[in-house]
Amino acid sequence: MVKVVWTDNAIFDLDSIGNFISKDSVRYAEITVLELFESADVLEDYPKCGSILPEFNNPELRQLIRGNYRIVYLIKDEFRIDILTVHNCSRLISNFNLIEKDL
Repeated sequence: MVKVVWTDNAIFDLDSIGNFISKDSVRYAEITVLELFESADVLEDYPKCGSILPEFNNPELRQLIRGNYRIVYLIKDEFRIDILTVHNCSRLISNFNLIEKDL
């Protein structure tokens, strides 16, 4: 089983998503953030289930699409995956520097 590690940046992204949604509905914000967080659990058993990130040519850099969000992760080795960012699909990834630094 692979250990899934949420980076500080990814946790910040979840907090930002929750804060934005909570302006309209606190309950929906809680549900959305929890679903995004729990959707990464599948990576423990199936680390390559996400698609390769199209912006990069690296088979270890992948994404899970969940609703309107992409969960970008890096397969560090056979024992660890780092969740790098959670991003709205309609927006370009603006934190390429963060991702490139982790490669």
